[in-house]
Amino acid sequence: MSEPAIRISGLTKTYAGGKLALDGIDLEIPRGSIFGLLGPNGAGKSTTINILAGLVNKTAGSARIWGFDIDEHPRNAKASIGIVPQELVFDAFFTPFETLELQAGLFGVPPARRRSMELLRAVRLDDKAHVYSRTLSGGMKRRLLVAKALVHNPPVLVLDEPTAGVDIELRQQLWDYVRMLHAGGTTVVLTTHYLEEAEALCDRIAIINQGKVVANDETGTLLAMAGDKKLIVTVDRDLDAVPPGLEGLKGAELRMGRVLTLTYDKRRTNAGAVLANVAAVGLGVVDVSTREADLEDVFLDLTRG
Repeated sequence: MSEPAIRISGLTKTYAGGKLALDGIDLEIPRGSIFGLLGPNGAGKSTTINILAGLVNKTAGSARIWGFDIDEHPRNAKASIGIVPQELVFDAFFTPFETLELQAGLFGVPPARRRSMELLRAVRLDDKAHVYSRTLSGGMKRRLLVAKALVHNPPVLVLDEPTAGVDIELRQQLWDYVRMLHAGGTTVVLTTHYLEEAEALCDRIAIINQGKVVANDETGTLLAMAGDKKLIVTVDRDLDAVPPGLEGLKGAELRMGRVLTLTYDKRRTNAGAVLANVAAVGLGVVDVSTREADLEDVFLDLTRG
C-alpha cells in the first residue's frame, strides 16, 4: 500500500493557559522504516506521541495510523500502534507474565493467540516471568515495556526514549531486538536524546523545534546539510594560545599545548587552504586529522536559539 504508516496533517495542540505545543505539523512516516523523531525538551515530541496513543486530545488537524483516522476509527488506530513510554509504569504486584496477559486482554487478544512467554523470551525476561515486577532492575523494566507494547502484534512500534537509564549491554540487546522486528516488517518510530543512536539506526529523521517540523529527510541528506568540518592539527611546538592570523575559520581551539582544533565551512574553503594558513603563521604540521559533521551538529544548527 502507498498509504504511509503514520500520516499527520496540520496537527495542532494548545494546552490550557494558551501554551502552543504543536503548531500545525505535517509528517509522513513511511511503512517499513526506522524513523527518528528528534527535538529538544519541550519541542512537542511527546505531545505528538500522546495524541497518536489517544492520551491527549488534539486541538486541530488530523492523524492516521496504518490508514485509520484516530477520530473516525479510534479502535483500529490504537490496535495498529504499540507505544513504549518514557516512564517506567507498572503494577508493582503483577508479574511480567501477568502484565502481558492483562495487556493482551485489554486489546481483545483471545487466550489461544496470546504470546506472553514468547515475548518474554524475546526480551530475555523469561526467567523473570513469575516474579513481582517491582523486583526487576530498570533495564529489565524497560524491556518489559517493549514486550507490553507488542502483545497485540501492532504494525507500528513507537519507542519514546527507550534507552534512558539503560546500560550499554542492555542498550545493545534492545537495538538488536528492534532491528529484528524491523526486518520482520514492523515500522519503528524512535525518539532519543542519544543522537548517535538515531544516526546509526534511522533511515529517515524529522526534527521538531518549538512545535514545528524544522527538518524531515533521509539521514544521509540531513548529515550533508552540515557545512562545518573540523581539522585537528598537531604543530611542531608548544603554544600558549591560538596564534593570530588564522583567518577564515569559524572557530579555533588550543588543546594540550600543541593540538589545534580548527573549524571551517567546507562550502567556502577546504582543508588545504586551512593548512596553508597554519603554515603562513609560522607553524609546522606534525599530524593532521579531520572530523566530519555528525547528527549532533545538524541538530544544534537547526534548534539553536
